[in-house]
Amino acid sequence: MSAAATARPVPGWRAALYRAAPALGLFAAARLTGMLVMALWAWHTGRSPRALLALSWDSDWYLGIAAHGYGTTLYWPDGVVQSDLAFFPLYPALVRVVATVLPVAGGTAGLLVSWTAAGAAAWGIFLVGERLYGRGVATALVLLWGLLPHSIVLSMAYTEPLLTAFAAWSLYAVLTRRWLWAGALAALAGAARPNGIAVAAAVGAAAVFEAYRLIRSERRTDWRLWAGASAAPAGWVGYVLWVGVRKGDPLGGYFAVQAGWTSRFDFGAGTFAFVRRVVTRPMDLGFTSALLITAAAVVLFVLFALERPPLPLLVYTAVLVVIAVGGSGFFESKPRFLLPAFPLLVPVACALRRARPKAAAVVVAALAGLSYGYGTYLLTLAPMAL
Repeated sequence: MSAAATARPVPGWRAALYRAAPALGLFAAARLTGMLVMALWAWHTGRSPRALLALSWDSDWYLGIAAHGYGTTLYWPDGVVQSDLAFFPLYPALVRVVATVLPVAGGTAGLLVSWTAAGAAAWGIFLVGERLYGRGVATALVLLWGLLPHSIVLSMAYTEPLLTAFAAWSLYAVLTRRWLWAGALAALAGAARPNGIAVAAAVGAAAVFEAYRLIRSERRTDWRLWAGASAAPAGWVGYVLWVGVRKGDPLGGYFAVQAGWTSRFDFGAGTFAFVRRVVTRPMDLGFTSALLITAAAVVLFVLFALERPPLPLLVYTAVLVVIAVGGSGFFESKPRFLLPAFPLLVPVACALRRARPKAAAVVVAALAGLSYGYGTYLLTLAPMAL
């Protein structure tokens, strides 16, 4: 009997990880290099790279929730009321678990959660890209995601890596008709960030379309289809209602908390007002860059939609873009809100795959320089919040 005949079959997840290994290696190299560049500059200016990655801006809020639970509210002279109830619970819960199990401080636990989630997200993105466009495009997609100008956030104690991980794997589950997994992962995504509702919308839309297709072909719908679709919004809805009950207004309490942070959905009025300010007066580099990145995201969405992608990816990306562009508040944070919208990079990944190797290498090198330089600026020099 031959060795091939007696060899054990490779488990599916191991084969998938083996195929994704080159892409994951490129992603890890991109992010490690970005952190190294930032760390060298931080040391040069006498600052701690770990503190910058683990304790900057919203990271401090998440670590506070992980350590002490909810209950912190800050009142500012300009009338802004910042309550920690604006932050969804899954990430601080995971940080608390890691800090309890391992002998590490909260900041280090937060980084471990984020770095693990970023790796899981890169793997999920690869599998989605591979299934739809092939291994080459999938590899380029993962690399581009790791080289976005603001991808330093993927190395910080922030929630975007966690949301992207659940989103990518939920979308992959939808594409492979694993409805229960899709719904469960979407529910976790909804418990991670406010815009995690985009994953539930994608699962729900895909379920409705699949049910319609089955009914037209006179076939019975699987109960798993409706169970997954029903579970998908549970994380988001559950937390919003919990905050509402705590604030004495079940349906409006959470949105009142967000309004205290000057964050509300105003159908783009706040975005339009910000654009007017940017084009009529001098602004800090971070604000101008945020506008350019957001505008680029809108263009990329149009290009992505023109390729007629699968419905769940289209719905997921559309909801993320609509939330980012249609919401008011901290405009400088909009590029971060769009980090989970990895399908926006599909047109660029396809173009990169078709390009000549030398041209592709030049593009990647330019993106890497921009990513490392801008990421260092965001954490060490920029005056605005991420």
